[in-house]
Amino acid sequence: MAKKYIDVMDTTFRDGFQSVFGGRVLMNDFLPAVEAAKTAGITHFEFGGGARFQSLYFYLREDAFEMMDNFRKIVGPDANLQTLARGVNTVMLDTGSKELIDLHAKMFKKHGTTTIRNFDALNDVENLKYSGERIVHHGLKHEVTVTMMDLPPGCYGAHTVEFYEKTLREILDSGIPYNSICFKDASGTSSPQKVFETIQMARKLVPEGTHLRLHTHETAGVSVAAYMAALEAGVDGIDMAASPVSGGTSQPDILTMLHATKGMDYDLGGLEINKILTYEKELQACLSDYFFPPEATMVSPIIPFSPMPGGALTANTQMMRDNGIMDKFPEVIAAMTEVVEKGGYGTSVTPVSQFYFQQALNNVMQGPWNAIAPGYGKMVLGYFGKTPVAPDPEVVKIASEKLGLEPTTEKALDLANADESKSLSNWINKLKEENIEITEENIFIAAACQDKGIAFLKGEGELNVRKLSDMKKEEEKEKEKGSKSMGSGNYTVVVDGQKFSVQVAEGDANIQVTAVDGESTSVSAPESKPSTPAASGGNLLDIKALLPGNVWKIVANPGQSVNEGDVILILESMKMEIDVVAPKGGVIKSINVATNDKVVEGQVVAVLG
Repeated sequence: MAKKYIDVMDTTFRDGFQSVFGGRVLMNDFLPAVEAAKTAGITHFEFGGGARFQSLYFYLREDAFEMMDNFRKIVGPDANLQTLARGVNTVMLDTGSKELIDLHAKMFKKHGTTTIRNFDALNDVENLKYSGERIVHHGLKHEVTVTMMDLPPGCYGAHTVEFYEKTLREILDSGIPYNSICFKDASGTSSPQKVFETIQMARKLVPEGTHLRLHTHETAGVSVAAYMAALEAGVDGIDMAASPVSGGTSQPDILTMLHATKGMDYDLGGLEINKILTYEKELQACLSDYFFPPEATMVSPIIPFSPMPGGALTANTQMMRDNGIMDKFPEVIAAMTEVVEKGGYGTSVTPVSQFYFQQALNNVMQGPWNAIAPGYGKMVLGYFGKTPVAPDPEVVKIASEKLGLEPTTEKALDLANADESKSLSNWINKLKEENIEITEENIFIAAACQDKGIAFLKGEGELNVRKLSDMKKEEEKEKEKGSKSMGSGNYTVVVDGQKFSVQVAEGDANIQVTAVDGESTSVSAPESKPSTPAASGGNLLDIKALLPGNVWKIVANPGQSVNEGDVILILESMKMEIDVVAPKGGVIKSINVATNDKVVEGQVVAVLG
């Protein structure tokens, strides 16, 4: 009896990179491994889309479309190259208009894509209709998706086999065109038994011959068991990755699954162990200089309590390292249970996983529900579609008050279409204002990545890749710097566990020492130069950064009168834009930071008089 052929998609170059490095892997570093994968007999690759699309523009100064073209040249015309899309969001930071959703499908077809896996994190089928239609219209294969996870202990109301059956029936009844169906568990938290029952249910429900797939992660330690359960239930395809970006927060390793199915009646993609070993050796050489975050290489038994998907976990921990708050990570993970429960049980996969993480971070750093992350707030208010269950009424009320928005039941696509800022003409005009060439690719890059997309197109993109060689050089620079005296500038110092914001200047000068978490102390020297005012008493009031991050935009200027609640400047932290507002009316005495400056939690960024 012939073994059942199981289609294997190699996720190494999309989800593997996203799950381990937050997507930050340079094209020329990994392309030799693509050649090795082709030689090993792999013909189905996940090669772009999802958060990996944005990461090239945000952190790598690379063009995702150029990367996709180069990938296609290496693997040839017959390989199945797959990308990931998020329904009405496609690969954008926000929901897209019909024009932008159509442009996404058109551009991805143009740049070598065969199949698009298309999901909605809320399992709101309404959000899959138009995107699925445009994918097929442009000659692409559409893999429609049901998103899965296990709810944290003690939470009930969604993410059961019955819930997935209801979602699947809605997809089948909607008339959405599709070529295959995927059950996607980005957090890897679904129990193997639930996976078995879900695939078994789907196999009975869908027309005969329908291609069913399962996607999961090893984050919670049950991915191999989940795949074995899915194979037993009748699945046709599974996703795997190659070492060193397999296991941990990523997909199970190809070799691991070949071993797990040894002696069974499954043929995993016709793959051979010796050829995969050669491929993995090449990949390891390609990535030998990359820093592997420890949390990306291990199973976490607490993930079912969060749940945090692999692709978002390392993206967030990388940003926490960038901002110097990695020590808060365990608290943020612990805070996610409440955030998930009160948010309506959207599946923890991008963008919802990011909303959960941002809100949990706010709850840890600023106190429970004192600040609402914009994405989380708009989700509970209904701006991205219908959540699986109704969000907590008190949280909805807080979100409405904090964001100044009323709850809505309008379709996400209708809201996006009514928003002029999401029209093609708006982004064409923005490109013209910046003297950037008007191409369909540039329009989509700008619309998808907004200010960072514009910065990339102007040649001003950021390069932020964690390589061991670069980290060693930085370490040596820091040592060298430490052996010399401090230069002039603003510094944050810690004395007996208390943080202080300090100004340092050469020669005789008046300098200010401001206690970040308390009253300020003025230290005078004989000679005087003009210095920045601090909250040293009287009517002066220090305005401090509540989170670490970068200064994205300065809105108010010294001497300007402001009212209570007026925005003084905007910080960017953890993919959030955070308004720093005037706590009362007054006059801006000083702005103590400049655009693009890094700031720490509690640092004085402005003084109000």
